[in-house]
Amino acid sequence: MEFPLYLLVLLVWANRWFVGLYLKVVRRRQFDTSNDLFEPTVAIVTPMFNEGRGIFDSITSMLALDYPAHKLSIIVVDDCSTDDSYAWARRAADQNPRRVRVVLNAVNMGKRKSIAHAVRATEAEIIVSIDSDVVVDRNAIRALVRKFTNPRIAAVGGRVFVSNPNETWLTRMQVIKYFLGYEYLKSLERAFHSVMCLSGCLTAYRRTVLLELEPILENRNLLGVPIKYGEDRFLTRQIVKAGYETYSTMEAFCWTTAPPTYKKYFAQQLRWRRSNLVDIIGGVTHAARLHPVVGLHYLCSAAVLIAYPVAVVQKLVDGTFWELAAFHLLVLAVLGAIYAVHARRLPRAMRVHPLSFLSMAVVMPMTYVVCTTLAMFTLDSSSWETRGHTGAAQAATVTTQPETTPELVPVAEVGM
Repeated sequence: MEFPLYLLVLLVWANRWFVGLYLKVVRRRQFDTSNDLFEPTVAIVTPMFNEGRGIFDSITSMLALDYPAHKLSIIVVDDCSTDDSYAWARRAADQNPRRVRVVLNAVNMGKRKSIAHAVRATEAEIIVSIDSDVVVDRNAIRALVRKFTNPRIAAVGGRVFVSNPNETWLTRMQVIKYFLGYEYLKSLERAFHSVMCLSGCLTAYRRTVLLELEPILENRNLLGVPIKYGEDRFLTRQIVKAGYETYSTMEAFCWTTAPPTYKKYFAQQLRWRRSNLVDIIGGVTHAARLHPVVGLHYLCSAAVLIAYPVAVVQKLVDGTFWELAAFHLLVLAVLGAIYAVHARRLPRAMRVHPLSFLSMAVVMPMTYVVCTTLAMFTLDSSSWETRGHTGAAQAATVTTQPETTPELVPVAEVGM
């Protein structure tokens, strides 16, 4: 059991850290091309459920974006919130009636169908999905649309930072996890324009492609049961499956609130694990359509998803878990050192101590075991799977960002 697992991990590690980085350096000029002449009409779509005052702050940040006002509109879709979210969204719309529109779903539909509802309500060329608890950098829209350099690129994702980095030990750990994930782990997929998961926090889509895929997106189910989790990964996978290209850029970024407690972090990981099981494994059937390097990486990642928690359980039964944890500590210490070197150009308020990543040595294996097990027995969950808060964006309101935003202009160059 151990040798095949180590071989899979080695392949995944090599692809993510070495092949991806190699391609990023060797193909530097072709890696991040732009089209500054492309200035399409854009509709920002924000599905929300129980965000409270936070949705008002998010809309405020969107209105401050650096993009021609006559080409930028905002559509907020309230998925039957049970708090005062609709009232806060309406307040923002009343203050900006020409640019902000609030749509109320007749019944609770979930994120995917809420976005589809908004797509049908606009004629904009580009749809930008922004989560309701997110605050975006003012240059984000321009940075996204300039990456649509050819008609085959159907989606471009941005980069996500943590808005509450030093709230708890858990948020500090996630700061490094997010940084490494965007800075390095997607390099291989970016190089071949086949990014397999674009975050709903900040992603731009061609509206024509969303309309083309609407029948597939509308009818998502598992054994006949409609499911609403993992919308971002499912949508990205369907775009790639249809033969389009997906990309992510380091130049467009936003801030989101990381779960500060283990209970909330666990709920988030359970949501994501269901999506991983359904969509990563579901994507194995069309992995052959990907570039061979990306396809191999995808298949290995899918295998590790199942094999890793099994190996952790085996270590627990054998009484050798702490040996595994010690190995994790060594790897995490190296990654923490990489983070320390390459994150030094970030504003101090956005950085954390590199040793904060060591907690992953225990958090990751335990979360994998528990969440993978629970996810397997709750794959037919049809809840909206919100984070369970009422206004988490209050921690990332637009009033807290101007002090750091100007310093973040060169953030795409961090580590390179």
